[in-house]
Amino acid sequence: MTMVATRRRAPAPALAPLEVVELPWIEVAGSYFQDDTGAAWTPIGYNDALTWRELGPLYGRKDVEAADRHLRWLAEHGVTVIRMMLECAHQGKYLERPIGRFSRPVVQFWDDLVALCSRHGLRLMLTPYDTFWTWIRWAHHPLNREKGGPCSGPNQLLLCRDTRQAVRARLAFMVQRWGGSGVVMSWDLWNEIHPAHADSCPDCVDVMNHFIAEMSEHVRTLETRLYGRSHPQTVSMFGPELRQRPHLPLADAVYRHPSLDFASTHIYMAGSIDDPVDTVAAAIDTGRLVREAMGEIRDGRPYLDTEHGPIHTFKDKNKTLPEVFDDEYFRHMQWAHLASGGAGGGMRWPNRKVHKLTPGMRRAQQAVTGFLGLIDWPRFERRNLNHEIQLGSLGLTVCGCGDETRAVVWLLRTDSLAPDGRVRTDAEPLVTRVGVPGLQPGRYSVVAWDTRAGAEHARAEVAVTGDDGLWIENVSVTTDLALAIRRRE
Repeated sequence: MTMVATRRRAPAPALAPLEVVELPWIEVAGSYFQDDTGAAWTPIGYNDALTWRELGPLYGRKDVEAADRHLRWLAEHGVTVIRMMLECAHQGKYLERPIGRFSRPVVQFWDDLVALCSRHGLRLMLTPYDTFWTWIRWAHHPLNREKGGPCSGPNQLLLCRDTRQAVRARLAFMVQRWGGSGVVMSWDLWNEIHPAHADSCPDCVDVMNHFIAEMSEHVRTLETRLYGRSHPQTVSMFGPELRQRPHLPLADAVYRHPSLDFASTHIYMAGSIDDPVDTVAAAIDTGRLVREAMGEIRDGRPYLDTEHGPIHTFKDKNKTLPEVFDDEYFRHMQWAHLASGGAGGGMRWPNRKVHKLTPGMRRAQQAVTGFLGLIDWPRFERRNLNHEIQLGSLGLTVCGCGDETRAVVWLLRTDSLAPDGRVRTDAEPLVTRVGVPGLQPGRYSVVAWDTRAGAEHARAEVAVTGDDGLWIENVSVTTDLALAIRRRE
């Protein structure tokens, strides 16, 4: 018998690294953020993934130029941060497979994305696992003991000692590989932490708190040793869990954990937000949920929504919202979030047939970015004023926040819905007066901002002389309007 030698395929060589541009690090500044030069920085962003349409060409370096053009376009439209999971469990693109062996194509993707983001001043909020798909596709996940991993089931993720060690090792890899870059805005140490990850045991919140403390200290200690400082940290939670489990002190973990720098939840309110039929109810509930979150925070740390969108419409009903409706729904939610005291406009999970934000959503983000320069965010000691702001007319809802020298107000018409659930643009303007409490005596600049056009609509100067706050007369609202209020020096 003739033996034919088989040639063993050599491992693919690592591709030449792309140049990384040094960026200032992001840090917490009161209830908002700034970079390490002291310049205000606001998270205007969304969720993306390494297999989706816009960044997918970077995987395997199929089209680096296309990804670079897209990132430049994002920056030009005011985007400052992208939230991403380190792997795509739903498509088998794991960071480790098996545990401890890091995938060269996935690591290459992240090396390249960090480099490209640095060119355009974009940041990344990174979280080590997509816990939703890890749970759904547990039979395939490398953490699964049946696949050679350490964990007997997804309900043991926070309980299993060996799994916690695997998480620590992954976080250490992330810190050592990408943590030295200012491109990393922050670490979301655990996506949508959940009692079920601790088998819903009686002391599951204690388990969650201990897990957060352990991972936080691990990351912060390593970063400080390597770089002399650390990136901000958070842990996200599926927002409805806070309502569905009132008997558990979940707020202690998500809003008040002493190891975390800012708070984040995922605003998926049933009906109004996860399956919307109009664009007003989603805004009202966004403002209400941000107010509730701020009421749970005791130290003034920043709060931001890091996932929202029509998840029930898309995932369960298999429908994509009409683009013109979705654009307005998105715009209303981000202004309600910002005006209620959230940092930035929140981060949409696309939930569209092609997983990407529409051009109209990008224009809406650009409009928010234009507004940001009107407020000194790092020194804004905001409190929510959604219920305290007074209006002189019916037919409007309001979101707002303020301190003693500045305020942000957003007015939205509730009396002129069209049959398709959008606010009519041809309605007669509603003229009202607006009273903002808590401002010290002095002269104030008031800038009215057209949220659709992303431009200044009008400007006025108003005096506060007593304790009854600031009153703005003859405010004209056709659909919605934002106000930036600040005391003149």
